[in-house]
Amino acid sequence: MARLADYFVLVAFGPHPRGSGEGQGQILQRFPEKDWEDNPFPQGIELFCQPSGWQLCPERNPPTFFVAVLTDINSERHYCACLTFWEPAEPTQEAVCSEDAAGREEEAAEGGSGRLSPGTSGPPGQLFAPKTLVLVSRLDHVEVFRNSLGLIYTIHVEGLNVGLETVVGNLLTCTIPLAGGSQLDSVEDGVRTISLGAGDRQVIQTPLTDSLPISRCSVALLFRQLGITNVLSLFCAALTEHKVLFLSRSYQRLSDACRGLLALLFPLRYSFTYVPILPAQLLEVLSTPTPFIIGVNAAFQAETQELLDVIVADLDGGTVTVPECVHIPPLPEPLQSQTHSVLSMVLDPELELADLAFPPPTISSSSLKMQDKELRAVFLRLFAQLLQGYRWCLHMVRIHPEPVIRFHKAAFLGQRGLVEDDFLMKVLEGMAFAGFVSERGVPYRPTDLFDELVAHEVARMRADESHPQRVLRHVKELAEQLYKNENPYPAVAMHKVQRPGEASHLRRAPRPFPRLDEGMVQWIVDQATAKMQGAPPAVKAERRTTVPSGPPMTAILERSSGLHGNSARRLEVVRNCISYVFEGKMLEAKKLLPAVLRALKGRAARRCLAQELHLHVQQNRAVLDHQQFDFVVRMMNCCLQDCTSLDEHGIAAALLPLVTAFCRKLSPGVTQFAYSCVQEHVVWSTPQFWEAMFYGDVQTHIRALYLEPAEDRDPSQGWEEPAEEERSALDVASEQRRLWPMLSREKQQELVQKEESTVFSQAIHYANRMSYLLLPLDSSKSRLLRERAGLGDLESASNSLVTSSMAGSVAESYDTESGFEDAETCDVAGAVVRFINRFVDKVCTESGVTSDHLKGLHVMVPDIVQMHIETLEAVHRESKRLPPIQKPKLLRPHLLPGEECVLDGLRVYLLPDGREEGSGGSGGGPAVLPAEGAVFLTTYRVIFTGMPTDPLVGEQVVVRSFPVAALTKEKRITVSTPVEQIPQDGLHLRSCTFQLLKMAFDEEVGSENAELFRKQLHKLRYPLDVRTTFAFTQGAAHTPGRPPRATKDKGPSLRTLSRNLVKNAKRTMGRPHVTRKKYSPPGYEHRGQAPEDQEDEISVSEELEPGTLTPASALKPSDRMTMSSLVERACCRDYQRLGLGTLSSSLSRAKSEPFRISPVNRMYAICRSYPGLLIVPQSVQDNALQRVSRCYRQNRFPVVCWRSGRSKAVLLRSGGLHGKGVVGLFKAQNTPSPGQSQADSSSLEQEKYLQAVVSSMPRYADTSGRNTLSGFSSAHMGGHGKWGSVRASGRSGGLGGDVGSRLAGRDMRGPPQANGAPPDSGFPRPQRAALYIIGDKAQFKGVRPDPLQQWALVPIEMFEARQVKASFKKLLKACVPGCQDFESGPTFLRSLEDSEWLTQIHKLLHVSVMVVELLDSGSSVLVSLEDGWDITTQVVSLVQLLSDPFYRTLEGFRLLVEKEWLSFGHRFSHRGAHTLAGQSSGFTPVFLQFLDCVHQVHLQFPMEFEFSPFYLKFLGYHHVSRRFRTFLLDSDYERIELGLLYEEKGERKGPQTCRSVWEYVDRLSKRTPVFYNYMYAPEDTEVLRPYSNVSNLKVWDFYTEETLAQGPPYDWELAQVSPEPPEEERPDGGAPQSRRRVVWPCYDSRPRAQPDAISRLLEELQRLETELGRPPERWKDNWDRVKAAQRLEGRPDGRGTPSSLLVSSVPHHRRSLGVYLQEGPVGSTLSLSLDSDQSSGSTTSGSRQAARRSTSTLYSQFQTAESENRSYEGTLYKKGAFMKPWKARWFVLDKTKHQLRYYDHRVDTEIKGVIDLAEVEAVVSGTPTMGAPKTVDEKAFFDVKTTRRVYNFCAQDVPSAQQWVDQIQSCLSDA
Repeated sequence: MARLADYFVLVAFGPHPRGSGEGQGQILQRFPEKDWEDNPFPQGIELFCQPSGWQLCPERNPPTFFVAVLTDINSERHYCACLTFWEPAEPTQEAVCSEDAAGREEEAAEGGSGRLSPGTSGPPGQLFAPKTLVLVSRLDHVEVFRNSLGLIYTIHVEGLNVGLETVVGNLLTCTIPLAGGSQLDSVEDGVRTISLGAGDRQVIQTPLTDSLPISRCSVALLFRQLGITNVLSLFCAALTEHKVLFLSRSYQRLSDACRGLLALLFPLRYSFTYVPILPAQLLEVLSTPTPFIIGVNAAFQAETQELLDVIVADLDGGTVTVPECVHIPPLPEPLQSQTHSVLSMVLDPELELADLAFPPPTISSSSLKMQDKELRAVFLRLFAQLLQGYRWCLHMVRIHPEPVIRFHKAAFLGQRGLVEDDFLMKVLEGMAFAGFVSERGVPYRPTDLFDELVAHEVARMRADESHPQRVLRHVKELAEQLYKNENPYPAVAMHKVQRPGEASHLRRAPRPFPRLDEGMVQWIVDQATAKMQGAPPAVKAERRTTVPSGPPMTAILERSSGLHGNSARRLEVVRNCISYVFEGKMLEAKKLLPAVLRALKGRAARRCLAQELHLHVQQNRAVLDHQQFDFVVRMMNCCLQDCTSLDEHGIAAALLPLVTAFCRKLSPGVTQFAYSCVQEHVVWSTPQFWEAMFYGDVQTHIRALYLEPAEDRDPSQGWEEPAEEERSALDVASEQRRLWPMLSREKQQELVQKEESTVFSQAIHYANRMSYLLLPLDSSKSRLLRERAGLGDLESASNSLVTSSMAGSVAESYDTESGFEDAETCDVAGAVVRFINRFVDKVCTESGVTSDHLKGLHVMVPDIVQMHIETLEAVHRESKRLPPIQKPKLLRPHLLPGEECVLDGLRVYLLPDGREEGSGGSGGGPAVLPAEGAVFLTTYRVIFTGMPTDPLVGEQVVVRSFPVAALTKEKRITVSTPVEQIPQDGLHLRSCTFQLLKMAFDEEVGSENAELFRKQLHKLRYPLDVRTTFAFTQGAAHTPGRPPRATKDKGPSLRTLSRNLVKNAKRTMGRPHVTRKKYSPPGYEHRGQAPEDQEDEISVSEELEPGTLTPASALKPSDRMTMSSLVERACCRDYQRLGLGTLSSSLSRAKSEPFRISPVNRMYAICRSYPGLLIVPQSVQDNALQRVSRCYRQNRFPVVCWRSGRSKAVLLRSGGLHGKGVVGLFKAQNTPSPGQSQADSSSLEQEKYLQAVVSSMPRYADTSGRNTLSGFSSAHMGGHGKWGSVRASGRSGGLGGDVGSRLAGRDMRGPPQANGAPPDSGFPRPQRAALYIIGDKAQFKGVRPDPLQQWALVPIEMFEARQVKASFKKLLKACVPGCQDFESGPTFLRSLEDSEWLTQIHKLLHVSVMVVELLDSGSSVLVSLEDGWDITTQVVSLVQLLSDPFYRTLEGFRLLVEKEWLSFGHRFSHRGAHTLAGQSSGFTPVFLQFLDCVHQVHLQFPMEFEFSPFYLKFLGYHHVSRRFRTFLLDSDYERIELGLLYEEKGERKGPQTCRSVWEYVDRLSKRTPVFYNYMYAPEDTEVLRPYSNVSNLKVWDFYTEETLAQGPPYDWELAQVSPEPPEEERPDGGAPQSRRRVVWPCYDSRPRAQPDAISRLLEELQRLETELGRPPERWKDNWDRVKAAQRLEGRPDGRGTPSSLLVSSVPHHRRSLGVYLQEGPVGSTLSLSLDSDQSSGSTTSGSRQAARRSTSTLYSQFQTAESENRSYEGTLYKKGAFMKPWKARWFVLDKTKHQLRYYDHRVDTEIKGVIDLAEVEAVVSGTPTMGAPKTVDEKAFFDVKTTRRVYNFCAQDVPSAQQWVDQIQSCLSDA
């Protein structure tokens, strides 16, 4: 029996001691006055009676009741039931209050009145003071408390004739039965009827089991107030130890909400701060760092605002606010959604029926009390599902004297499949769960509903999951049990308690609540106590049983194990392999090993492996030979590599006994165990793993202590499979706990001692085991320890609960006193000792090991470690003598000058990708992939070099590389290595240069190195700034080529200059600029030889140059010289060639010139992305351009970029129109009204501007009628011609049909004719528009132009940049597929079609040809698409290329790219994602698409282009490679800002790398004809009109071809197999070898292996010249000379050359027959392709001369004898190349050929080497180096610096040295 109430207290209002405004509570009386022995009086009750503070009230309030909860120091909860009523304040109270309130002000005359508080004033009135009756109890019977206090209040108010002392005395002496009604003998024992002596009767029912919480209706109310989602959030927050704060204006609701939340947490007990009602004075408790559940009156909400980590639940408003910094992990799926749906079924049963057509009439919803139990039942089920099988993971560490139980968290998470789950992980680590384990883990105790649910109902819950009605039935059953627990006997619940009458509180009470007679109350209490002492003591009857364990656990979600589903067959393979290993059948085992390693990805296979190996250990077969040892170790490592640090699946636990068993003998007395080879796993350095292992083993041994010997099983199985054992450790422990009280004292002591020594011996065993796995084989390496997760910071690694341990001090003394000489060894050993000591401390303290034993252990550990280190030293020494497994040597790649290795070779396997040629697919050839080698990361490239793994392929080197900047996709993969089939981490790198590196890292490459590689790669791929790219950072190089002429006075540096310019530009941005001086430039032909009198004008022209942003007068003359090259920028040069206007608009100019070069954008103020000089109509003023530009996107207004020489039509480009521009252009054509807006004026300016463009063109329409369609033949309209697909719909739909017919103006279906057919003059000539504007269809929507306008709109549908990006991605996947499966994926052609790349090429060519036709027929065209820098640039560039033969030369194409792409601001850096900022936008190959279009035209017209297809590929590769600076940044403005424009043109000293791609092309072109097209024989007038249908297009071989022998051939220095510098001595040739060689597809470069006939002949010529002792001439000179000879030979006969015959006989066919001439090495090809271009010979126009300008030097016509070319000769000593000696050579200076040759001796005819004086930069005096002739004077040394290297010379004496220097200098100055 227990007391119903411990104390009765009367608390009243009293003055505050410090005289503040508020009062405070005063305890008037308390009964009993002495504390109970078992339960002292709780402190602070007066605070909790009035949580909002004690205050007087102006009116009498109704009485209030609530229950506050106080928790004492022993975590016992005291329930304080408080009933508060108001009485008139006594005068003293009022006086106190008013005095306090008024402060120091004078009081009013009447003593009793005054101001109530500083805020109120008014007439004095009656005040009321609160008084509270408090009942303190340890039992939670709220209703009884309410009734009892209510009865006392009623007696007082109603003046009943009952003594209050009697009632209070009876209340304090009332006893009720303990919980557990079901275990009592009769109903009377479980139900107690009490009466307090006032004619009342109350029935008290005690719950059946006191472990189940009592909730009444609190849970249901909580759900009603907050809703399902909010309550679930609070539930998860409380479980994961977050702070929860409830707010409400009702105290009763606060306590109910807190009670409800706690009830939901059952079976876990909340163990943190729990205060359902927090008084206002204690609000600072809220800032405590520990978790809590607290309720606070909503009046104090403001004080809770600044709490940053508290979850606030507002009960009145129904909201839960979670701060941003708090993350509440949700329940694991599917439990979260299942719980949610069951809760909604309970709370809102009508929801299921809401949609029914015929809903049932009514649904009987449960009463509130029943609903409360149903909600609790849902959560009880949830816990049963979450914690199902938890008893299988309990470790019984000690049984006597008290059970010590530990929970194996990792095993539980692993077997439930919830390792990743944040929620369960936090719950298991929480305090509540620790309490759960210690309380419920006990094997022998009373059980309750939860135990039964977990043990017996799990299968039912799993079966019911998909049947909501069955779930609901189960919930209702559980709810019944919970309800019955709270109300075991509903029939006898009859109460009779008097209540006060209505509004009794308003009646004036006869007197205040009286003071009770203490003596009388005490007498009643004493009497009852005396009676109780006579009675037998109340013993809580407990029915204890063995707690059932329930079924073994299952995963919460049955996941299919996917790829590695372990079938019986897989396990069979594992078993077979192991038996082969142990039977010595190594070849068989080797065959199976790859399959085994694959199977070991699955958990079952790993378990199987551990079991099989265990069997072999049992059979004493643990000593292995070397091969067996390697196999076993490799399989163990494979098992362990997927283990996390927690080892959830127990694999490391199962292998731990095995790694200390398997061994091999290295030499007599030295044995190596397997543990020394499996240390590289994170699991061994995790303290939690070792603890779980230790406890598991202790449990096994403790169990063995108590089992009969016959029943004892093998102890080393641990907890692996307890299901099969007869009696689990828990069963044994339960039995022992039952017997414990019956044992004698001596027997008990003996058992305790046995258990303690068992734990102690295991601790020693584990100290040994840990030292085995933590000490590295080579103990001098501290690396292993430092890198491992746990041991990296060993000091904080352990989660030890022991604070005052001896571990630290012992370890420190060990460090200082140990006998280690080597500091590093000491470091490793010390770290291991500390780690083991912490472990020992923790487990021994928890397992109850005596302190003496613990001290002994601490002394032992250093000795164990020391002993083990000594053993390992011998093992390490012997193991080093074993022959290592041979791995191929790493091949170092060749690097470019200035290219540096960032990460040295990581050993990898290059795996075959989808291109089957490399792996010896259908194309035949050997499988060069997979290859074994290394991947290198340099500042410029990612390079793989290696050799094929296939032994049949031979010693071929495989190289695959790509520029880092070209990387488009990087993905981590897991792949199997080709040889050993070990699953390894790999990388999948794809580049936009169509290379794919699919690599598997070798096992020796750690994951840290692989991660480092990824990080470095990412850093290089996306640098923060373009200045950190390779183009800027590469060092000085050793490349050939003639440097620019050096000038003496250079003036300020160009970088500084450009910075100043940009500063000025920013300062003057937007300021109008007026040019003072005017200048008319010389024609294009006379460029570069301006007469002296034009010097002044040239300086003005510089001022107008785009880069020159300061007035000319501000520049020094030297700067002006620097600037003169700037007017030569591409735009300006081209404008002058086309005669498109002059650099000024002075009076002296010819008025007839229609266009002018405007400097309006010289400050880049109007448009940042345009060049500084623009071509605009003569009549338009500069200030109008600013307004025009507003109508266009990015301010890119229409400017002229090309003019047809024949029809004088112009091509213009601009950005797309803004909406308002279009509207204004075509709808505001009337005269402007006076109040005109700015938009309208802009539109008018735009209209004027277009009018000016139209009027700038010659009026062919009026005169010769050229402005008609006569330029077309009907062929171009026909179904097969140019315009056939104009009307095509669908994906390739170009123009609308009506537009096409309007453009054509005739029947669209004429007979197809050849492309170059002459115009048919018989056609009618409808009127043409003077200007066609080509724009996006969307842009022109709803615009109907005036038919009288002189311009027409051509709306077309073009793709956007993002479509190009998407299309390229698909093209990349099609050409470079990542996987080898052709069956599973689509075929190459299907993927190609899906990419729509060729469709986009077709559209581009189609639109370009349309524009070419319009221009050719005399109409001008404005291309105005998107922003004007992507598709527009593609179209205008193609149009110019097709229309103007100049752009089809090498120089012209360069000019075209510089002008249209670079100057007009194509965003190379943005589209190429060059920097980190552009990473998100991705790679969009707009320029590559243009090059592909040029390639298509090149294929159709192979004789029209001076450059070869290789040139296009070269540009395609290097525009993304970031090797050169040419294609960096997005506009000229940005290049000026970085100082790039000047650097390209500026003069430099000293050898430099080529920063510009054009410079590199020039240098390379001098050495080799690789960029030259031998079939180049253009027709002067030809406008190219290529076929553009998709069927006519070919996939560019740039996308598909690959050379694995050397990598991509676009870095020419690297592509040379053995570059031999011509000036070095060559070794004598050996015996003649066979000229035949095998050429493999995908491996060899076919053009290199089978050069075309002309390249072959040129090479042969060079070789013969060298053999004859003549310096080899440049290929271009030979070629030009042969062509000239061809021309001369062909003329006297009167017959044309074969080429001209060919051309004349088939006049209208494309001259594409020559396309095959490159490939067929036939004799006649030479004469065919050496065609003398007669047409070009006859024309002498400037453009033709420029195009023909050859690089031949002055001496090409001389063929004089060798002796005549010796200007000066003599003997000099020359220092050889690096590491070569000095040698005397005979030198000849040849001024005619401009070279310095040298021979072995004077009469020798064979040249040893040649120094080209064109490459000489300086001749300076030298110093003697090692090995120089001893007798010679120092001043006789001199050095010759060339762009390639520095040559060291030494003459015989000083005069002859001076003579040589003078001669060389004079030769240089003559040149």
